[in-house]
Amino acid sequence: MRPDHTAATQCLAGTVPTQAPTIRTVTIRQTLYAQFIATAGWISCQMERRRSRRALLEMTDDQLKDIGLSRGDAYSESTRRLWD
Repeated sequence: MRPDHTAATQCLAGTVPTQAPTIRTVTIRQTLYAQFIATAGWISCQMERRRSRRALLEMTDDQLKDIGLSRGDAYSESTRRLWD
């Protein structure tokens, strides 16, 4: 018999398992904390993306050519919105 079926078999046989399965409840505080952490991570990622896009404007034409971009590509990338 599979281990996960033993509790169900004992219940059907009328015997109570010695240890009831624990149910984890999530509180509002834990949920808000998780949402805060996720939001902070998203903001951090967006700020890093913005810094990278702005750094393209500071590069010389030779540096842009090395990575395969033109000045116009760098400008259009730097003016993109955060969620793009």
